[in-house]
Amino acid sequence: MPSTLNSMQTSAAASATSLLPGFDNPVDDAQAVFRATLEAFAHPGRLETLPATSGLPDGLSPALAALLLTLADPDTPVWLPADTPAAARAFLRFHCGCPLVDTVADATFVCVPAGHAMPALIDCAQGLPAYPDRSATLIAEVASLHDGDALTLSGPGIETTQPLRVRGLPADFRPAWRANNARFPLGVDLLLASGDQFCAMTRTTHIED
Repeated sequence: MPSTLNSMQTSAAASATSLLPGFDNPVDDAQAVFRATLEAFAHPGRLETLPATSGLPDGLSPALAALLLTLADPDTPVWLPADTPAAARAFLRFHCGCPLVDTVADATFVCVPAGHAMPALIDCAQGLPAYPDRSATLIAEVASLHDGDALTLSGPGIETTQPLRVRGLPADFRPAWRANNARFPLGVDLLLASGDQFCAMTRTTHIED
């Protein structure tokens, strides 16, 4: 028994020491990223650059890691694709304490790293009529926020229209997003990330024809 216990303790210690750090200054950095996220939601389609970065586990980009470190906590279940590397899962469990769920509809944050298919918007938590805030936020890594499909956005937070170029959205994104608009006040909100930049689209953000 003592040798087994020592082995378990050694393994736990090795795992702890191999885990990548979160933010260098957890409180200040998280507050800075949170303010940038609020700005992104206040001005849909406008690109924000991360004001702070963190350790970067295999499977997560700088923006995905920083956004989840800032937004996820023990009360916000997170969904990741089944084959997301174990290092990313361990990183989020340790630094955020967030439960990782297997079903998209159970997640507060639906996280889609690069190279993975985005779940259908309708499969994410839509909220309830009395509690529309119980819906999901989908955080997706895309190939680029500087080239690709040209979107013209309008709606609250946009004075006239806001151009956005995205490479890596699903082929059916436009009709799926319009259906998401139609479910207001239910529906999901979206954060699109690429490298160290990100932008937001709220359920009230419209894509012009």
